Amino acid sequence: MILAEDPTLQTFENDVWWIVLIKLLGVFVVLLLLTLFTINYERKVVARMAVRPGPNQVGPKGWLQSLTDGVKLPFKEEIIPKTADKVVYFIAPVISAMCAFTAFAVIPFGPVVTMFGQRTALQLTDVPVSVLIVLACASIGIYGIVLAGWASGSTYPLLGGLRSSAQMISYEVAMGLSFVAVFMTAGSMSTSEIVKAQAGGDPQEIFGMEVTAPSWYAVLLLPSFVIYCISAVGETNRAPFDLPEAESELVGGFHTEYSSFKFALFFLAEYINMITVSAICTTLFLGGWRAPAPITTIWAGANSGYWPLMWWLVKVLILLFGFIWLRATLPRLRYDQFMRFGWKVLIPVNLVWILFLAGVRVINDEASRGTRIILIVGIATVVLLIALLWPSAKKAPQLSVEEQIQARPQGSFPVPPLDLQVPPSPRARRAVAERAPATVGGDSRGDEPADKEV
Repeated sequence: MILAEDPTLQTFENDVWWIVLIKLLGVFVVLLLLTLFTINYERKVVARMAVRPGPNQVGPKGWLQSLTDGVKLPFKEEIIPKTADKVVYFIAPVISAMCAFTAFAVIPFGPVVTMFGQRTALQLTDVPVSVLIVLACASIGIYGIVLAGWASGSTYPLLGGLRSSAQMISYEVAMGLSFVAVFMTAGSMSTSEIVKAQAGGDPQEIFGMEVTAPSWYAVLLLPSFVIYCISAVGETNRAPFDLPEAESELVGGFHTEYSSFKFALFFLAEYINMITVSAICTTLFLGGWRAPAPITTIWAGANSGYWPLMWWLVKVLILLFGFIWLRATLPRLRYDQFMRFGWKVLIPVNLVWILFLAGVRVINDEASRGTRIILIVGIATVVLLIALLWPSAKKAPQLSVEEQIQARPQGSFPVPPLDLQVPPSPRARRAVAERAPATVGGDSRGDEPADKEV
């Protein structure tokens, strides 16, 4: 039986400099090619779901369409608003793209292989806190979007940037909490060690039971896996959570005033972030680069050599298909519903699940087998009862349209909700100040006499 050699932290310390450069270039090329593929992949899948052709003119069956778009964008005319902060306006897309690329440095693609006569792992690098590096890159990437909205000098990008800061921070909390269960179970924050912990082989006692099959954490830690998948969609600003760039409300959101190569950097960062969160999900919950159990049973060498690259890629593409499926299926949420779901559902459920898992681990260490099963079932029953019997918040009574009209003060006019009231842009305010409208003998706008019916 051919066994894969798992990388360790010592493996990366022994890499020669030119091997590191080759792997660095390889990661960069893989991300660019996956981005070009994912853009066309999304267009074709959404077109198939909508029963329309999709891209089919450029290249064989339209597969070069995203490549031509990528070549075209840098050569388009660049329009920079006069009110923009030029330095920050330029730095913002660079921050987003840089953080998207950096997060991929700790993703494992495969085991230790022979490359040009040198033994090296199919992973750029690894440290004892690799997953925290990914979270740090995601946190810094928020600055790119927020600064883009602020530096544009316009209202709609500013609103998109503010929405994005609240959204990404909220869902990053839920995402980070979903990692805690993985850390507790694997006993490590290193990505290569987490993949190794899901290898199976030797019997492991989990929840009072011996597990010998490849123990993917997507099954053992199902609540964490589901919460991570939801949080990943919110973290990447993808439909139905694409509130920062909602076309129907904010024109284009934080990148409304961007064009040419700077817009291409934002576009690139969005798709690389999709690939990154899919790769992290593959690493933490789906066994990483290891083949599924049926394949390893039939083929002993499935996890050796360069074959694990294929298993890793298949898992990532399946998760990317989930992103595309959601976009083609679900409508966009309202902003207050979206934030309420993150803070009042995902985070509390994640905290309860972590407490339950911690209690199970303590019971596994200190109680007998029969006592473990009884206590685990008892704890699960209590948690379910609390979740089912938790008193729901009382909602305010809904008034009919006629009752709402009667409740309005005399002479007032209906106004949109506060979250839909858009303040004037800085350019509009400056234009109003320059006009210095006269208000004597007229209404507050200075354009009509006060006693004239409009």
